[in-house]
Amino acid sequence: MTRASAPKSRQPNGGSSIFQGKDGRWHGYVTVGVKDDGTPDRRHVNRKTRPEVTKVVRELERQRDKGAVRKVGQSWTLETWLTHWVENIAAAHVSENTIDGYRVAVNHHLIPGLGAHRLEKLQPEHLERFYKKMQDSGSAAGTAHQVHRTVRTALNEAVRRAHLTVNPATVAKAPRLEEEEVEPYTVEEVQRLLAEAAKHRNTARWVIALALGLRQGEVLGMQWDDVDFDLGVIRVRRGRLRPRYKHGCGDRCGRKPGFCPQKINTRRETKNAKSRAGQRPIGVPDELLQLLRQHKEEQARERALARDLWTEKGYVFTSSTGEPLNPNTDYHKWKELLKAAGVRDARLHDARHTAATVLLILGVSDAVVDSIMGWEPGKSARMRRRYQHLTSRVLKDTAAKVGGLLWGTDQVAGSAAPEAGQSPVPAELVVHVARLGERRVPFLRREHADEVVARWSEDWPDHTAEVEEWDRWRWEHQGPDVASAIRDRVPERAVVFHARALFLPGGERAATGVPEQWSVPAWDFETDRFTDRASAWRTARRPSTGQEVEAQVRGTDQDAVEVAFAEACAQAVDRAQNPGKYGDTDDW
Repeated sequence: MTRASAPKSRQPNGGSSIFQGKDGRWHGYVTVGVKDDGTPDRRHVNRKTRPEVTKVVRELERQRDKGAVRKVGQSWTLETWLTHWVENIAAAHVSENTIDGYRVAVNHHLIPGLGAHRLEKLQPEHLERFYKKMQDSGSAAGTAHQVHRTVRTALNEAVRRAHLTVNPATVAKAPRLEEEEVEPYTVEEVQRLLAEAAKHRNTARWVIALALGLRQGEVLGMQWDDVDFDLGVIRVRRGRLRPRYKHGCGDRCGRKPGFCPQKINTRRETKNAKSRAGQRPIGVPDELLQLLRQHKEEQARERALARDLWTEKGYVFTSSTGEPLNPNTDYHKWKELLKAAGVRDARLHDARHTAATVLLILGVSDAVVDSIMGWEPGKSARMRRRYQHLTSRVLKDTAAKVGGLLWGTDQVAGSAAPEAGQSPVPAELVVHVARLGERRVPFLRREHADEVVARWSEDWPDHTAEVEEWDRWRWEHQGPDVASAIRDRVPERAVVFHARALFLPGGERAATGVPEQWSVPAWDFETDRFTDRASAWRTARRPSTGQEVEAQVRGTDQDAVEVAFAEACAQAVDRAQNPGKYGDTDDW
Protein backbone atom coordinates (compact mmCIF):
# COMPACT_ATOMS: atom_id res chain seq x y z
CA MET A 1 0.00 0.00 0.00
CA THR A 2 1.39 3.30 -1.04
CA ARG A 3 1.68 6.08 1.58
CA ALA A 4 -0.29 9.19 0.72
CA SER A 5 1.92 12.28 0.22
CA ALA A 6 1.49 15.17 2.67
CA PRO A 7 -0.66 17.99 1.26
CA LYS A 8 1.20 21.18 0.30
CA SER A 9 0.81 24.02 2.81
CA ARG A 10 -1.34 26.91 1.55
CA GLN A 11 -0.80 30.56 2.53
CA PRO A 12 -3.84 32.45 3.81
CA ASN A 13 -5.58 34.84 1.41
CA GLY A 14 -3.46 37.96 0.95
CA GLY A 15 -0.37 36.33 2.44
CA SER A 16 3.04 36.26 0.77
CA SER A 17 4.27 33.12 -0.92
CA ILE A 18 7.70 31.80 -1.93
CA PHE A 19 8.30 28.76 -4.17
CA GLN A 20 10.64 27.29 -6.74
CA GLY A 21 9.32 27.30 -10.29
CA LYS A 22 9.79 24.87 -13.11
CA ASP A 23 12.46 27.20 -14.51
CA GLY A 24 14.62 26.47 -11.47
CA ARG A 25 14.39 30.07 -10.09
CA TRP A 26 12.76 31.06 -6.82
CA HIS A 27 9.65 33.21 -7.04
CA GLY A 28 7.88 35.37 -4.50
CA TYR A 29 4.44 37.06 -4.48
CA VAL A 30 3.49 39.83 -2.06
CA THR A 31 0.05 41.47 -1.84
CA VAL A 32 0.66 45.19 -1.22
CA GLY A 33 -2.83 46.64 -1.70
CA VAL A 34 -5.66 46.93 -4.18
CA LYS A 35 -5.51 48.15 -7.78
CA ASP A 36 -7.78 50.82 -9.23
CA ASP A 37 -10.13 48.14 -10.61
CA GLY A 38 -10.56 46.49 -7.19
CA THR A 39 -8.37 43.43 -7.77
CA PRO A 40 -5.45 42.65 -5.40
CA ASP A 41 -2.20 44.41 -6.20
CA ARG A 42 0.13 41.41 -6.00
CA ARG A 43 3.81 42.07 -6.77
CA HIS A 44 6.09 39.36 -8.20
CA VAL A 45 9.84 39.01 -7.69
CA ASN A 46 12.26 36.24 -8.66
CA ARG A 47 15.87 35.38 -7.79
CA LYS A 48 18.33 32.46 -8.19
CA THR A 49 18.22 31.36 -4.52
CA ARG A 50 15.59 31.17 -1.82
CA PRO A 51 17.46 33.49 0.63
CA GLU A 52 17.69 36.17 -2.07
CA VAL A 53 13.99 36.10 -2.90
CA THR A 54 13.08 35.90 0.81
CA LYS A 55 15.02 39.09 1.48
CA VAL A 56 13.21 40.94 -1.31
CA VAL A 57 9.80 39.66 -0.17
CA ARG A 58 10.42 40.79 3.43
CA GLU A 59 11.49 44.27 2.17
CA LEU A 60 8.29 44.57 0.14
CA GLU A 61 6.25 43.58 3.19
CA ARG A 62 8.00 46.27 5.30
CA GLN A 63 7.30 48.90 2.64
CA ARG A 64 3.68 47.74 2.48
CA ASP A 65 3.27 48.00 6.24
CA LYS A 66 4.72 51.54 6.21
CA GLY A 67 2.57 52.56 3.24
CA ALA A 68 5.66 53.32 1.15
CA VAL A 69 5.19 50.97 -1.79
CA ARG A 70 5.51 52.79 -5.12
CA LYS A 71 2.25 52.86 -7.07
CA VAL A 72 2.02 50.39 -9.93
CA GLY A 73 1.51 51.83 -13.39
CA GLN A 74 3.47 54.13 -15.68
CA SER A 75 7.22 54.09 -15.27
CA TRP A 76 7.94 57.79 -14.99
CA THR A 77 11.12 59.54 -15.98
CA LEU A 78 11.81 62.94 -14.48
CA GLU A 79 11.04 64.51 -17.87
CA THR A 80 7.65 62.83 -18.31
CA TRP A 81 6.63 63.52 -14.70
CA LEU A 82 7.68 67.19 -14.74
CA THR A 83 5.91 67.77 -18.06
CA HIS A 84 2.74 66.11 -16.75
CA TRP A 85 2.93 67.98 -13.45
CA VAL A 86 3.52 71.48 -14.83
CA GLU A 87 0.90 71.29 -17.60
CA ASN A 88 -1.85 69.13 -16.08
CA ILE A 89 -1.56 69.62 -12.32
CA ALA A 90 0.15 72.90 -11.44
CA ALA A 91 -1.25 74.98 -14.34
CA ALA A 92 -4.81 74.52 -13.09
CA HIS A 93 -4.11 75.59 -9.51
CA VAL A 94 -1.54 78.41 -9.49
CA SER A 95 -1.47 81.96 -10.85
CA GLU A 96 -0.21 82.95 -14.29
CA ASN A 97 3.04 84.39 -12.94
CA THR A 98 3.76 81.29 -10.84
CA ILE A 99 3.20 78.86 -13.71
CA ASP A 100 5.49 80.96 -15.92
CA GLY A 101 8.26 80.52 -13.35
CA TYR A 102 7.59 76.77 -13.12
CA ARG A 103 7.74 76.38 -16.91
CA VAL A 104 11.07 78.18 -17.15
CA ALA A 105 12.58 76.01 -14.39
CA VAL A 106 11.19 72.80 -15.93
CA ASN A 107 11.73 73.36 -19.65
CA HIS A 108 14.95 75.39 -19.63
CA HIS A 109 16.80 73.81 -16.72
CA LEU A 110 15.48 70.58 -15.21
CA ILE A 111 14.50 68.60 -18.31
CA PRO A 112 17.69 69.35 -20.29
CA GLY A 113 19.86 68.68 -17.23
CA LEU A 114 18.15 65.77 -15.43
CA GLY A 115 15.18 64.67 -17.52
CA ALA A 116 16.47 61.20 -18.49
CA HIS A 117 16.59 59.93 -14.88
CA ARG A 118 14.02 57.33 -13.83
CA LEU A 119 11.89 58.98 -11.18
CA GLU A 120 12.54 56.33 -8.52
CA LYS A 121 16.28 56.30 -9.34
CA LEU A 122 16.83 60.05 -8.85
CA GLN A 123 19.19 60.70 -5.94
CA PRO A 124 19.91 63.84 -3.86
CA GLU A 125 23.47 63.80 -5.19
CA HIS A 126 22.18 64.12 -8.76
CA LEU A 127 20.36 67.31 -7.80
CA GLU A 128 23.27 68.79 -5.86
CA ARG A 129 25.70 68.21 -8.72
CA PHE A 130 23.17 69.76 -11.12
CA TYR A 131 22.82 72.92 -8.98
CA LYS A 132 26.59 73.32 -8.91
CA LYS A 133 26.81 72.82 -12.67
CA MET A 134 24.17 75.52 -13.18
CA GLN A 135 26.13 78.04 -11.13
CA ASP A 136 29.44 77.07 -12.75
CA SER A 137 27.78 77.79 -16.12
CA GLY A 138 26.83 81.32 -15.04
CA SER A 139 23.36 80.94 -13.52
CA ALA A 140 22.74 83.06 -10.45
CA ALA A 141 22.31 81.41 -7.06
CA GLY A 142 18.74 82.69 -7.02
CA THR A 143 18.00 80.90 -10.30
CA ALA A 144 19.40 77.62 -8.98
CA HIS A 145 17.37 78.06 -5.80
CA GLN A 146 14.19 78.64 -7.82
CA VAL A 147 14.90 75.42 -9.76
CA HIS A 148 15.37 73.57 -6.44
CA ARG A 149 12.04 74.85 -5.11
CA THR A 150 10.29 73.86 -8.33
CA VAL A 151 11.58 70.27 -8.42
CA ARG A 152 10.88 69.88 -4.70
CA THR A 153 7.25 70.93 -5.24
CA ALA A 154 6.85 68.67 -8.27
CA LEU A 155 8.30 65.61 -6.50
CA ASN A 156 6.22 66.26 -3.38
CA GLU A 157 3.19 65.79 -5.61
CA ALA A 158 4.70 62.55 -6.98
CA VAL A 159 5.12 61.28 -3.39
CA ARG A 160 1.55 62.27 -2.53
CA ARG A 161 0.29 60.25 -5.50
CA ALA A 162 2.49 57.25 -4.61
CA HIS A 163 4.59 57.45 -7.77
CA LEU A 164 7.60 57.97 -5.51
CA THR A 165 8.30 56.89 -1.93
CA VAL A 166 10.84 59.53 -0.87
CA ASN A 167 11.40 63.01 -2.31
CA PRO A 168 15.15 63.35 -2.99
CA ALA A 169 14.79 67.14 -3.29
CA THR A 170 13.90 67.40 0.41
CA VAL A 171 17.14 65.59 1.26
CA ALA A 172 19.38 67.46 -1.19
CA LYS A 173 21.06 70.62 0.09
CA ALA A 174 19.55 73.68 -1.55
CA PRO A 175 21.91 76.13 -3.30
CA ARG A 176 23.37 78.65 -0.88
CA LEU A 177 21.45 81.89 -1.25
CA GLU A 178 22.83 84.95 0.47
CA GLU A 179 20.16 87.61 0.70
CA GLU A 180 21.65 90.99 -0.10
CA GLU A 181 20.94 93.67 2.45
CA VAL A 182 18.82 96.36 0.85
CA GLU A 183 19.71 99.94 1.68
CA PRO A 184 16.54 102.04 1.65
CA TYR A 185 16.64 105.54 0.24
CA THR A 186 17.35 108.42 2.59
CA VAL A 187 14.96 111.32 3.04
CA GLU A 188 17.06 113.52 0.75
CA GLU A 189 17.05 110.85 -1.96
CA VAL A 190 13.27 110.42 -1.65
CA GLN A 191 12.75 114.17 -1.93
CA ARG A 192 15.00 114.37 -5.01
CA LEU A 193 13.02 111.55 -6.59
CA LEU A 194 9.72 113.31 -5.82
CA ALA A 195 11.03 116.59 -7.22
CA GLU A 196 12.12 114.86 -10.44
CA ALA A 197 8.89 112.83 -10.66
CA ALA A 198 6.93 116.10 -10.69
CA LYS A 199 8.45 116.83 -14.12
CA HIS A 200 7.23 113.58 -15.65
CA ARG A 201 3.96 112.00 -16.66
CA ASN A 202 2.17 109.89 -13.99
CA THR A 203 3.89 111.71 -11.11
CA ALA A 204 1.59 110.19 -8.50
CA ARG A 205 2.61 106.68 -9.53
CA TRP A 206 6.11 107.14 -8.03
CA VAL A 207 4.86 109.03 -4.99
CA ILE A 208 2.57 106.10 -4.14
CA ALA A 209 5.51 103.67 -4.42
CA LEU A 210 7.75 105.72 -2.12
CA ALA A 211 5.11 106.90 0.37
CA LEU A 212 2.81 103.89 0.66
CA GLY A 213 5.03 100.99 -0.45
CA LEU A 214 2.52 99.40 -2.82
CA ARG A 215 3.83 96.62 -5.05
CA GLN A 216 4.25 97.35 -8.74
CA GLY A 217 1.30 95.18 -9.75
CA GLU A 218 -0.93 96.78 -7.09
CA VAL A 219 -0.20 100.30 -8.37
CA LEU A 220 -0.62 99.44 -12.06
CA GLY A 221 -3.83 97.50 -11.38
CA MET A 222 -5.42 100.34 -9.38
CA GLN A 223 -8.63 101.83 -10.78
CA TRP A 224 -10.39 105.07 -9.96
CA ASP A 225 -13.15 103.13 -8.16
CA ASP A 226 -10.46 102.10 -5.65
CA VAL A 227 -9.67 105.73 -4.70
CA ASP A 228 -12.05 107.32 -2.17
CA PHE A 229 -11.23 111.03 -2.11
CA ASP A 230 -13.86 111.75 0.59
CA LEU A 231 -12.44 109.24 3.08
CA GLY A 232 -8.83 109.67 1.94
CA VAL A 233 -8.39 105.93 1.34
CA ILE A 234 -7.02 103.71 -1.43
CA ARG A 235 -8.42 100.17 -1.50
CA VAL A 236 -5.98 97.61 -2.86
CA ARG A 237 -8.01 94.90 -4.59
CA ARG A 238 -6.10 93.57 -7.60
CA GLY A 239 -2.71 93.34 -9.27
CA ARG A 240 -1.58 93.93 -12.84
CA LEU A 241 -0.36 90.87 -14.72
CA ARG A 242 2.42 90.92 -17.26
CA PRO A 243 0.84 90.68 -20.72
CA ARG A 244 1.48 87.73 -23.00
CA TYR A 245 0.95 88.34 -26.70
CA LYS A 246 0.24 86.33 -29.83
CA HIS A 247 0.40 87.43 -33.43
CA GLY A 248 -2.68 89.15 -34.82
CA CYS A 249 -1.21 89.14 -38.30
CA GLY A 250 -0.98 85.37 -38.70
CA ASP A 251 2.77 85.47 -37.97
CA ARG A 252 3.42 87.34 -41.21
CA CYS A 253 5.25 90.34 -39.77
CA GLY A 254 8.45 88.43 -38.98
CA ARG A 255 8.69 89.91 -35.49
CA LYS A 256 8.27 88.50 -32.01
CA PRO A 257 4.61 88.46 -30.85
CA GLY A 258 5.17 91.38 -28.46
CA PHE A 259 6.34 93.61 -31.34
CA CYS A 260 3.66 92.58 -33.85
CA PRO A 261 1.75 95.70 -35.02
CA GLN A 262 -1.49 93.72 -34.64
CA LYS A 263 -0.54 91.85 -31.45
CA ILE A 264 -3.31 90.38 -29.32
CA ASN A 265 -2.98 89.99 -25.56
CA THR A 266 -3.91 86.44 -24.54
CA ARG A 267 -3.75 87.04 -20.80
CA ARG A 268 -6.19 88.86 -18.54
CA GLU A 269 -5.01 92.30 -17.47
CA THR A 270 -5.39 91.91 -13.70
CA LYS A 271 -6.02 89.32 -11.02
CA ASN A 272 -7.55 89.76 -7.59
CA ALA A 273 -5.23 89.94 -4.59
CA LYS A 274 -4.50 86.34 -3.59
CA SER A 275 -5.02 86.77 0.17
CA ARG A 276 -7.30 88.63 2.53
CA ALA A 277 -4.28 90.55 3.83
CA GLY A 278 -3.48 91.66 0.27
CA GLN A 279 -6.96 93.18 -0.14
CA ARG A 280 -6.65 96.12 2.18
CA PRO A 281 -7.52 99.82 2.64
CA ILE A 282 -4.63 102.29 3.01
CA GLY A 283 -4.89 105.82 4.38
CA VAL A 284 -3.54 108.44 1.97
CA PRO A 285 -1.81 111.71 3.03
CA ASP A 286 -3.60 114.90 1.96
CA GLU A 287 -0.65 115.88 -0.24
CA LEU A 288 -0.89 112.64 -2.17
CA LEU A 289 -4.66 113.00 -2.53
CA GLN A 290 -4.06 116.42 -4.09
CA LEU A 291 -1.58 114.85 -6.53
CA LEU A 292 -4.15 112.22 -7.45
CA ARG A 293 -6.77 114.90 -8.10
CA GLN A 294 -4.34 116.72 -10.38
CA HIS A 295 -3.50 113.43 -12.08
CA LYS A 296 -7.18 112.77 -12.72
CA GLU A 297 -7.55 116.19 -14.35
CA GLU A 298 -4.47 115.54 -16.51
CA GLN A 299 -5.87 112.17 -17.53
CA ALA A 300 -9.11 113.83 -18.58
CA ARG A 301 -7.09 116.18 -20.80
CA GLU A 302 -5.23 113.23 -22.35
CA ARG A 303 -8.53 111.47 -22.94
CA ALA A 304 -9.83 114.49 -24.79
CA LEU A 305 -6.59 114.73 -26.81
CA ALA A 306 -6.69 111.06 -27.78
CA ARG A 307 -10.37 111.28 -28.65
CA ASP A 308 -11.33 108.21 -30.68
CA LEU A 309 -7.99 106.50 -29.91
CA TRP A 310 -8.74 106.37 -26.15
CA THR A 311 -9.89 103.08 -24.61
CA GLU A 312 -11.64 103.72 -21.30
CA LYS A 313 -10.90 100.98 -18.76
CA GLY A 314 -10.93 102.97 -15.54
CA TYR A 315 -7.26 102.59 -14.60
CA VAL A 316 -5.54 105.30 -12.54
CA PHE A 317 -2.25 105.04 -14.42
CA THR A 318 -2.50 104.48 -18.16
CA SER A 319 -0.76 104.88 -21.47
CA SER A 320 -1.59 107.92 -23.62
CA THR A 321 -4.52 105.96 -25.09
CA GLY A 322 -6.05 104.65 -21.84
CA GLU A 323 -4.51 101.17 -21.78
CA PRO A 324 -3.05 99.87 -18.49
CA LEU A 325 0.70 100.36 -18.19
CA ASN A 326 2.98 97.46 -19.13
CA PRO A 327 5.07 96.40 -16.08
CA ASN A 328 8.20 96.22 -18.24
CA THR A 329 7.69 99.79 -19.49
CA ASP A 330 7.02 100.92 -15.90
CA TYR A 331 10.32 99.36 -14.76
CA HIS A 332 12.32 101.23 -17.41
CA LYS A 333 10.58 104.51 -16.48
CA TRP A 334 11.74 103.95 -12.88
CA LYS A 335 15.32 103.51 -14.06
CA GLU A 336 15.06 106.71 -16.12
CA LEU A 337 13.70 108.55 -13.06
CA LEU A 338 16.63 107.43 -10.89
CA LYS A 339 19.12 108.60 -13.51
CA ALA A 340 17.42 111.95 -14.04
CA ALA A 341 17.24 112.59 -10.28
CA GLY A 342 20.92 111.69 -9.77
CA VAL A 343 20.00 108.98 -7.27
CA ARG A 344 21.85 105.67 -6.93
CA ASP A 345 20.51 102.78 -8.96
CA ALA A 346 18.22 100.29 -7.22
CA ARG A 347 15.33 97.95 -7.92
CA LEU A 348 11.81 99.32 -8.16
CA HIS A 349 10.91 96.99 -5.27
CA ASP A 350 13.42 98.88 -3.08
CA ALA A 351 10.89 101.71 -2.92
CA ARG A 352 8.72 99.28 -0.93
CA HIS A 353 11.63 98.65 1.46
CA THR A 354 11.97 102.42 1.85
CA ALA A 355 8.28 102.87 2.73
CA ALA A 356 8.43 100.03 5.28
CA THR A 357 11.50 101.55 6.93
CA VAL A 358 9.78 104.94 7.14
CA LEU A 359 6.91 103.30 9.05
CA LEU A 360 9.44 101.75 11.45
CA ILE A 361 11.12 105.09 12.12
CA LEU A 362 7.77 106.77 12.70
CA GLY A 363 6.97 104.21 15.38
CA VAL A 364 3.88 102.82 13.64
CA SER A 365 2.58 99.72 15.42
CA ASP A 366 3.27 96.29 13.93
CA ALA A 367 -0.43 95.58 13.32
CA VAL A 368 -0.84 98.79 11.31
CA VAL A 369 2.40 98.14 9.40
CA ASP A 370 1.15 94.66 8.46
CA SER A 371 -2.13 96.13 7.24
CA ILE A 372 -0.48 98.85 5.13
CA MET A 373 2.09 96.51 3.59
CA GLY A 374 -0.37 93.67 3.03
CA TRP A 375 1.43 90.98 5.07
CA GLU A 376 -0.39 87.93 6.38
CA PRO A 377 -0.38 87.48 10.19
CA GLY A 378 1.58 84.19 10.12
CA LYS A 379 4.36 85.70 8.00
CA SER A 380 4.38 89.30 9.20
CA ALA A 381 7.26 89.05 11.71
CA ARG A 382 9.59 87.56 9.08
CA MET A 383 8.52 90.15 6.49
CA ARG A 384 9.13 93.03 8.93
CA ARG A 385 12.67 91.74 9.55
CA ARG A 386 13.22 91.59 5.79
CA TYR A 387 11.80 94.99 4.85
CA GLN A 388 12.40 97.28 7.83
CA HIS A 389 16.09 98.24 7.85
CA LEU A 390 17.73 99.70 10.94
CA THR A 391 20.74 101.09 9.10
CA SER A 392 22.73 103.80 10.81
CA ARG A 393 22.51 105.97 7.71
CA VAL A 394 18.70 105.91 7.72
CA LEU A 395 18.48 106.65 11.44
CA LYS A 396 20.96 109.51 11.19
CA ASP A 397 19.26 111.10 8.19
CA THR A 398 15.78 110.84 9.62
CA ALA A 399 16.20 111.46 13.35
CA ALA A 400 15.66 115.20 12.99
CA LYS A 401 13.10 114.95 10.18
CA VAL A 402 10.38 112.64 11.47
CA GLY A 403 7.90 115.50 11.47
CA GLY A 404 8.29 116.06 7.75
CA LEU A 405 9.74 112.97 6.10
CA LEU A 406 8.30 113.57 2.66
CA TRP A 407 6.49 116.92 2.58
CA GLY A 408 8.02 118.75 5.57
CA THR A 409 10.19 121.85 5.67
CA ASP A 410 13.47 120.10 4.85
CA GLN A 411 13.25 120.08 1.07
CA VAL A 412 15.75 119.63 -1.70
CA ALA A 413 17.11 122.96 -2.84
CA GLY A 414 14.88 124.51 -5.46
CA SER A 415 12.00 122.03 -5.00
CA ALA A 416 9.80 123.38 -2.22
CA ALA A 417 6.71 121.21 -1.74
CA PRO A 418 3.25 122.77 -1.48
CA GLU A 419 1.58 122.96 1.90
CA ALA A 420 -1.83 121.39 2.42
CA GLY A 421 -4.51 123.47 0.67
CA GLN A 422 -1.96 125.58 -1.17
CA SER A 423 -2.08 125.85 -4.96
CA PRO A 424 0.70 123.83 -6.67
CA VAL A 425 1.65 126.82 -8.88
CA PRO A 426 3.26 130.10 -7.75
CA ALA A 427 0.81 132.57 -6.27
CA GLU A 428 0.83 135.43 -8.83
CA LEU A 429 -2.16 137.72 -8.51
CA VAL A 430 -2.94 137.89 -12.22
CA VAL A 431 -3.58 135.11 -14.72
CA HIS A 432 -3.09 135.94 -18.42
CA VAL A 433 -5.84 134.15 -20.34
CA ALA A 434 -5.57 133.70 -24.10
CA ARG A 435 -9.10 133.80 -25.46
CA LEU A 436 -9.06 131.82 -28.70
CA GLY A 437 -12.54 131.65 -30.16
CA GLU A 438 -14.56 129.78 -27.57
CA ARG A 439 -11.46 128.48 -25.78
CA ARG A 440 -9.64 130.12 -22.88
CA VAL A 441 -6.09 129.05 -22.06
CA PRO A 442 -4.45 130.43 -18.85
CA PHE A 443 -0.75 131.45 -18.60
CA LEU A 444 1.52 132.66 -15.83
CA ARG A 445 3.38 135.00 -18.20
CA ARG A 446 1.92 137.60 -20.51
CA GLU A 447 4.49 136.93 -23.28
CA HIS A 448 3.34 133.31 -23.57
CA ALA A 449 -0.30 134.34 -23.92
CA ASP A 450 0.61 136.99 -26.53
CA GLU A 451 2.64 134.48 -28.59
CA VAL A 452 -0.15 131.92 -28.63
CA VAL A 453 -2.74 134.55 -29.63
CA ALA A 454 -0.53 135.79 -32.51
CA ARG A 455 0.25 132.32 -33.89
CA TRP A 456 -3.28 130.99 -33.41
CA SER A 457 -4.69 133.99 -35.31
CA GLU A 458 -2.56 133.00 -38.33
CA ASP A 459 -4.20 129.56 -38.38
CA TRP A 460 -7.73 130.80 -37.77
CA PRO A 461 -7.99 134.44 -38.95
CA ASP A 462 -11.78 134.44 -38.84
CA HIS A 463 -11.94 133.76 -35.11
CA THR A 464 -11.53 136.10 -32.15
CA ALA A 465 -8.12 136.00 -30.45
CA GLU A 466 -7.10 138.26 -27.55
CA VAL A 467 -5.54 138.27 -24.08
CA GLU A 468 -7.69 138.77 -20.97
CA GLU A 469 -6.52 139.51 -17.43
CA TRP A 470 -8.12 137.39 -14.72
CA ASP A 471 -7.77 137.48 -10.96
CA ARG A 472 -6.07 134.26 -9.90
CA TRP A 473 -8.72 133.27 -7.35
CA ARG A 474 -11.47 133.98 -9.88
CA TRP A 475 -9.78 131.79 -12.52
CA GLU A 476 -9.22 128.86 -10.18
CA HIS A 477 -12.76 128.90 -8.79
CA GLN A 478 -14.89 130.33 -11.61
CA GLY A 479 -12.90 129.55 -14.76
CA PRO A 480 -14.50 127.58 -17.65
CA ASP A 481 -14.90 123.87 -16.90
CA VAL A 482 -13.35 124.48 -13.45
CA ALA A 483 -9.90 124.40 -15.10
CA SER A 484 -7.40 125.36 -12.40
CA ALA A 485 -4.08 124.35 -14.06
CA ILE A 486 -2.14 127.40 -15.29
CA ARG A 487 0.52 127.02 -18.00
CA ASP A 488 4.12 128.03 -17.52
CA ARG A 489 5.19 127.48 -21.15
CA VAL A 490 3.95 127.91 -24.70
CA PRO A 491 1.77 124.91 -25.71
CA GLU A 492 2.83 122.44 -28.37
CA ARG A 493 1.72 123.10 -31.93
CA ALA A 494 1.86 120.69 -34.85
CA VAL A 495 0.32 119.75 -38.16
CA VAL A 496 -1.77 116.66 -37.49
CA PHE A 497 -2.51 114.19 -40.30
CA HIS A 498 -5.71 112.14 -40.22
CA ALA A 499 -6.89 109.08 -42.13
CA ARG A 500 -10.16 107.19 -41.89
CA ALA A 501 -11.91 104.31 -43.67
CA LEU A 502 -15.07 102.29 -43.05
CA PHE A 503 -15.51 98.60 -43.95
CA LEU A 504 -18.67 96.52 -44.30
CA PRO A 505 -19.00 93.06 -42.69
CA GLY A 506 -17.61 91.29 -45.77
CA GLY A 507 -14.50 93.47 -45.80
CA GLU A 508 -15.61 95.80 -48.61
CA ARG A 509 -14.81 99.50 -48.09
CA ALA A 510 -17.92 101.64 -47.60
CA ALA A 511 -18.41 105.06 -49.18
CA THR A 512 -18.75 107.65 -46.42
CA GLY A 513 -18.76 110.98 -48.23
CA VAL A 514 -15.86 112.35 -46.14
CA PRO A 515 -12.18 112.69 -47.14
CA GLU A 516 -10.02 109.62 -46.66
CA GLN A 517 -7.02 111.71 -45.56
CA TRP A 518 -6.69 115.29 -44.36
CA SER A 519 -4.49 117.46 -42.14
CA VAL A 520 -5.00 120.41 -39.78
CA PRO A 521 -2.74 122.75 -37.78
CA ALA A 522 -3.45 122.13 -34.10
CA TRP A 523 -2.38 123.03 -30.56
CA ASP A 524 -2.37 120.66 -27.62
CA PHE A 525 -5.31 122.51 -26.05
CA GLU A 526 -7.41 121.85 -29.17
CA THR A 527 -8.46 118.46 -27.88
CA ASP A 528 -10.56 117.59 -30.93
CA ARG A 529 -7.59 117.99 -33.30
CA PHE A 530 -4.27 117.50 -31.53
CA THR A 531 -1.96 114.50 -30.97
CA ASP A 532 1.77 114.52 -30.18
CA ARG A 533 2.52 111.03 -31.54
CA ALA A 534 4.13 110.31 -34.92
CA SER A 535 1.26 107.94 -35.67
CA ALA A 536 -1.35 106.00 -33.77
CA TRP A 537 -4.09 103.83 -35.16
CA ARG A 538 -6.95 101.68 -34.03
CA THR A 539 -9.84 99.71 -35.43
CA ALA A 540 -13.24 99.64 -33.79
CA ARG A 541 -16.65 98.24 -34.51
CA ARG A 542 -19.09 101.12 -34.78
CA PRO A 543 -21.44 101.06 -31.77
CA SER A 544 -24.34 102.57 -33.70
CA THR A 545 -24.83 99.56 -35.95
CA GLY A 546 -22.46 96.95 -34.57
CA GLN A 547 -21.68 95.89 -38.13
CA GLU A 548 -19.18 98.22 -39.80
CA VAL A 549 -15.55 98.35 -38.73
CA GLU A 550 -13.78 101.71 -38.76
CA ALA A 551 -10.02 102.23 -39.21
CA GLN A 552 -8.73 105.52 -37.75
CA VAL A 553 -5.23 107.00 -37.81
CA ARG A 554 -3.79 110.25 -36.46
CA GLY A 555 -0.23 111.54 -36.17
CA THR A 556 2.30 114.28 -36.77
CA ASP A 557 4.39 112.37 -39.35
CA GLN A 558 2.67 112.04 -42.72
CA ASP A 559 4.75 109.08 -43.90
CA ALA A 560 4.17 107.25 -40.62
CA VAL A 561 0.45 107.94 -40.86
CA GLU A 562 0.29 106.48 -44.36
CA VAL A 563 2.11 103.32 -43.26
CA ALA A 564 -0.13 103.03 -40.19
CA PHE A 565 -3.22 103.57 -42.34
CA ALA A 566 -2.34 100.54 -44.48
CA GLU A 567 -1.90 98.42 -41.33
CA ALA A 568 -5.14 99.70 -39.82
CA CYS A 569 -7.10 98.97 -43.02
CA ALA A 570 -5.65 95.45 -43.18
CA GLN A 571 -6.75 94.72 -39.64
CA ALA A 572 -10.14 96.35 -40.22
CA VAL A 573 -10.78 94.06 -43.21
CA ASP A 574 -9.77 91.03 -41.15
CA ARG A 575 -11.91 92.21 -38.25
CA ALA A 576 -14.91 92.76 -40.49
CA GLN A 577 -14.56 89.26 -41.90
CA ASN A 578 -13.68 87.51 -38.62
CA PRO A 579 -15.46 89.29 -35.74
CA GLY A 580 -15.02 86.39 -33.32
CA LYS A 581 -11.22 86.61 -33.59
CA TYR A 582 -11.32 90.08 -31.97
CA GLY A 583 -13.95 89.38 -29.35
CA ASP A 584 -16.70 91.22 -31.25
CA THR A 585 -19.13 88.31 -30.83
CA ASP A 586 -20.05 85.96 -28.01
CA ASP A 587 -18.94 82.91 -30.01
CA TRP A 588 -15.18 83.36 -29.49
